[in-house]
Amino acid sequence: MHFLEAQALSQVLDYAALVDALEVAFRGKTAAPPRHHHTVPVAEGRDATLLLMPAWDATYLGIKTATVMPENGALDLPGVNANYQLLDRHTGAMLAVIDGVELTARRTAAASALASRYLSRPEASRLLVVGTGTLAPHLIGAHTSQREITHVQIWGRRPERAASVAEGMDLPGISVEGVADLRSAVADADIISCATLSIDPIIHGDWMQPGQHLDLVGGFTPQMREADDDAILKARVFVDTDDAVQSAGDICDPLKRGVISKANILGNLFTLARGEGPVVRQMGDEITFFKSVGTAIEDLAGAVLAYERARG
Repeated sequence: MHFLEAQALSQVLDYAALVDALEVAFRGKTAAPPRHHHTVPVAEGRDATLLLMPAWDATYLGIKTATVMPENGALDLPGVNANYQLLDRHTGAMLAVIDGVELTARRTAAASALASRYLSRPEASRLLVVGTGTLAPHLIGAHTSQREITHVQIWGRRPERAASVAEGMDLPGISVEGVADLRSAVADADIISCATLSIDPIIHGDWMQPGQHLDLVGGFTPQMREADDDAILKARVFVDTDDAVQSAGDICDPLKRGVISKANILGNLFTLARGEGPVVRQMGDEITFFKSVGTAIEDLAGAVLAYERARG
């Protein structure tokens, strides 16, 4: 049995290969039942959450187990922990135990980059990442694997943190800098990738320019919004799966209020990967909008790629 920790995953899961693996998975017949959410009561403090995310294909079966512990911050510990168990589909034998936090970060970024493969303009060269958390470097790495990005800007509520993320990136031939003026940075970008936990919209449609691609990763509850109504009204809208329609505030909130209808949602990663549905870009000046919440299909695809490469 293989044990793949975070450092090992960084060596076997390069973004370009992972994006390709996700594309194959969304074209295929991977089964991914609804994720299990279990509330774990905490006597003094906010309740914890246990998440279980299973998936299987013709060869492999996998399950991600994750815990969300809101009180860990006071203990100077990570709030989210996760591991992934990869099994033989036919025998149930354990094949690998994989670091779930690193796997999740990499597959999340790769899903955004896969969407960008279809939705952003092929000549896109300027990337803006909004948010300075764990996902920021992964989003930069994944997006730059799909487009010839020459300039990356990073914005965060703490400018010093944006500068620190920029300094930590090693991308030969690509300029990376932290910025303080979000509105100007949005107007200057070809691709805008957001990974925040914002409740109030921080991307405004009246800031956006023709031909841009907006990638929303962070919000995963009905209360979270990273972009305002004007942004979604201006765009051709796509999601990763139907879970985004049901649970992500950037989609379900404007749907509930009648700002958009389900007819405005033109496709998902399944239809994009399979070449189904409407033409993505009829003209180069259209704005595209992608909202993801993640799926166990992505976890399984990443775990299989990591296992097979580690096994050699």
